[in-house]
Amino acid sequence: MRATTFNLPDLGEGLPEAEIVSWHVREGDTLLVDQPLLSVETAKAVVEVPSPYAGKVVRLHAEPGDTVQTGRPLVDFELATSDSGQQPVASSQSPGGGSAAEGMVVGHMAASDKEFVDNAIIRRAQRSTGRRVRAAPAVRMLAKRLNVDLNTCRATGRHGLVSVDDVLARANVGGTAGGSPAVAGLTDADRLRGPRKAMSASMSLSRDQVAMCTIFDDADIEAWHGRADITARVIRAIVAGVRAEPGLNALFDPTGPARRIMDQVHLAIAVDTGEGLIVPVLRDVGSQSPEQLRSALNELKERTRNRTVTPEQMRDYTFTLSNFGTLAGRYATPLVVPPTVAILGSGRLQRDVVAGRTAPEIHTRLPLSLTFDHRCITGGEACRFLGAVIADLAQQT
Repeated sequence: MRATTFNLPDLGEGLPEAEIVSWHVREGDTLLVDQPLLSVETAKAVVEVPSPYAGKVVRLHAEPGDTVQTGRPLVDFELATSDSGQQPVASSQSPGGGSAAEGMVVGHMAASDKEFVDNAIIRRAQRSTGRRVRAAPAVRMLAKRLNVDLNTCRATGRHGLVSVDDVLARANVGGTAGGSPAVAGLTDADRLRGPRKAMSASMSLSRDQVAMCTIFDDADIEAWHGRADITARVIRAIVAGVRAEPGLNALFDPTGPARRIMDQVHLAIAVDTGEGLIVPVLRDVGSQSPEQLRSALNELKERTRNRTVTPEQMRDYTFTLSNFGTLAGRYATPLVVPPTVAILGSGRLQRDVVAGRTAPEIHTRLPLSLTFDHRCITGGEACRFLGAVIADLAQQT
């Protein structure tokens, strides 16, 4: 028998940590390769992690509810040996060309502890030689505001980037940071976790990095026949808006500065859940029929609310829709999350008095709020986009 330790892998989201939801094994259990090991909750999803080894579980390094940093120990194993004396670990090739250990969870995962060690050595070498620390502009701004030297931060982000959490950890936020008083009497139960923690980080990034501007208008939908699928119609209208002004379906890099206009509309849709706001993505909505959109939307919402949505279903979106009007509210100032450049909010349907041909009339109207990043989108582009959305919604069918 040979002992080894399995560390928490990068689950493909570039996130520095995950919370243990539940263990599927106990100390003393004997496992096979790919047998369910535990479930963890990242900032975006609940992910089941299978065992990369065949052998006996010697020690579990964390309890349910604990937060574990990426690369930190999860499980100690005594590995089983085959008749040939070799260790039967997950070494078979996956369809993507990597090992099974790399392909067993969503996204890329380190195939061994050596990769984590090598990355740490590289980051330490970069700091000791005085090379420029890699961090997004918003992270640099946050570090400056909190008086944190980025060279002293542990870089836990993807590809050695210093993340928002790295800066906050270095600043020891939870005491007094940046001149803001701490809240007395907080306990571990008060800490934001999972989707709420992700929302806090993304909204801070949005506040610090995006030059936001919001315009408001109403779409007159009185001409609609019967009970239309409002969300599907709004999605179709967004596609029409993108055709009129493709620049709003884009990703922006402020370091260039550069803007990449995307060919397909991958639409993120904000879903309200008891755990917080989760934003899954509908792919290439411009190529789908209303029936396909409704089916895909229903499935995505169900998976979001029961927390089975995967990390891949929440990344790489190009535009965002917030249907806050299903709950309450006429207008809002929805926030753009970089690197996207626009988000459309739809409010609660209203029965408004409008000017008819010869007399006042009462029409059903859909309030719309479009927020855009004024660093790369002009007011004219935003208005033409919203105008195209309204024109599409005004059609009978």
